[in-house]
Amino acid sequence: MTPKEVLALCREKDVKAVDLRFMDFPGLWQHFTIPVSKLDEEVFEEGLGFDGSSIRGWQAINESDMLVVPQPETAMIDPFAELTTLSMICNIQDPITREDYSRDPRNVARKAVNYMKSTGIGDTCFIGPEAEFFIFDDIRFEQTPNAGFYYIDSVEGQWNRGRDEGPNLGSKLRYKEGYFPVPPADQMMNIRNEMMNYLIDSGIEVEAQHHEVGTAGQSEIDMTFDTLVDMADKMMMYKYIIKNVARKHNKLVTFMPKPIYSDNGSGMHTHISLWKADQPLFAGNGYAGLSDAALYAIGGLLKHAAAICAFTNPTTNSYKRLVPGFEAPVNLAYSQRNRSAAVRIPMYSASPKAKRVEFRCPDPSCNPYLAFAAILMASLDGIQNKIDPGEPLDKDIYDLTPEELQDVPTTPGTLEEALRGLREDHEFLLRGDVFTPDVIDTWIWYKTENEVDQLKLRPHPFEFCMYADI
Repeated sequence: MTPKEVLALCREKDVKAVDLRFMDFPGLWQHFTIPVSKLDEEVFEEGLGFDGSSIRGWQAINESDMLVVPQPETAMIDPFAELTTLSMICNIQDPITREDYSRDPRNVARKAVNYMKSTGIGDTCFIGPEAEFFIFDDIRFEQTPNAGFYYIDSVEGQWNRGRDEGPNLGSKLRYKEGYFPVPPADQMMNIRNEMMNYLIDSGIEVEAQHHEVGTAGQSEIDMTFDTLVDMADKMMMYKYIIKNVARKHNKLVTFMPKPIYSDNGSGMHTHISLWKADQPLFAGNGYAGLSDAALYAIGGLLKHAAAICAFTNPTTNSYKRLVPGFEAPVNLAYSQRNRSAAVRIPMYSASPKAKRVEFRCPDPSCNPYLAFAAILMASLDGIQNKIDPGEPLDKDIYDLTPEELQDVPTTPGTLEEALRGLREDHEFLLRGDVFTPDVIDTWIWYKTENEVDQLKLRPHPFEFCMYADI
């Protein structure tokens, strides 16, 4: 869609307001809205100003002026605004130099794709994320100097089997048994169908929706794969739509990786494939039908896993999911079909066009622009340097003996370890000026000061269970 076509759409749909959206550094959409009368072709060239110092991890107050530049191809009618509103995703620029801003996550993703093209390895990177989430009925939490708690509730939660609900109709999903039961056990089918239809109506192709393994409304809606930047855009619209549909029903959605103790957390298994001149590069005659390029890409993912996790698993809570026993891929190995490996090669189809690699570590708390860019950069490094991924591990990793496991590396155990991995291993991200040193340094600083250190300072409720009687 061109600027002229966007303006024509505004007239056709009688649009009254234009919502301009962009991604902050940690990974939340930000926005402001203008009357439709203020949108003209010049805005698509010159942009509109805003205060960059008020955005997390961005500008200092003495250099706060920034520009949002709307991208016409992202225009869509907001399905939730009461006033007819057209939304567009924006790139961020410096108003003086007119250069794209280094800490704009969408800019990082765009640069990663351009770098891939410059290497001659491929011209297209397809990404297919599988984002899981929980649909809750209630969530309360607080942290003060003398108190701290959280409370989650769901009509599906196993803990509500004995609650007086006037009447309690049962259908409480047991822990780890939420995968694929039909209604009434699956009480979220109708709301997921509504979410699916909103996604489709917004131009996002959906492959399937279903209940996930966890009790308490864990769900998944799978989008059809797309090119890297477009998929990151869609991932943000996906979250926006799903959260707002839940709100319509007086429920809430969280993409927090591990909100419930003793049950499965929410991951975002991410499929990647590279193409060149409309030909798939990952199909071949090697293990699991892979090409040498695909195996080398796996080698890059495994070698750089700790640094990648700093972006794909970017919260302290992420590492409460990455623990053994919950299908989470703690051990850094690859395998066909085996879901306990960090990298899996799906075997659903024999078509070369379907050949891809699934990196299973990521979770949906990530900033998709940065996460997808990091995954691509590690894959390219593996191909460029012909990194051997070693032998595949086709056994159930969780059943291996300590002797068998001792040579299998593992994912970081905490966000702090992941950030340390990024600090020690980020040269592959700097190529092509994709992740600048400024981005790496700011990410490590922001995450350490605002998340890692803040959690360290506060007593945990379970510590009182263990130590209050000392």
